[in-house]
Amino acid sequence: MGAMARAATTSDAFNAIAEPQRRDILALLRAGERPVTELARELGMSQPGASKHLRVLREVGLVRVRGVGKQRLYGLDARGLRPVHEWVGGFERFWSGSFDRLDAYVQDLKQERQGE
Repeated sequence: MGAMARAATTSDAFNAIAEPQRRDILALLRAGERPVTELARELGMSQPGASKHLRVLREVGLVRVRGVGKQRLYGLDARGLRPVHEWVGGFERFWSGSFDRLDAYVQDLKQERQGE
């Protein structure tokens, strides 16, 4: 089974996090490991639905699972988000640039007021 055999939607972190409920799962897991029952309850979805999302997140390396007694706990493996972070980071200057401009604008306003 090569990578091509996998469904395109699960092929990488970008596709995995395009789905809002999967982003919600990742956000919940930031607080620590959770069993699927708890995740499903928090998100108001069925357990099979939550399991399906968790499987996708595991396939792309964003979530890991470990057995504790009879329970299976799902935890965040945020290393999988690195490519996303690096890609988004390429746009950072556009935000910080506009904040710098905003700051300069506010400073100008203050000086104008003092000059009145």
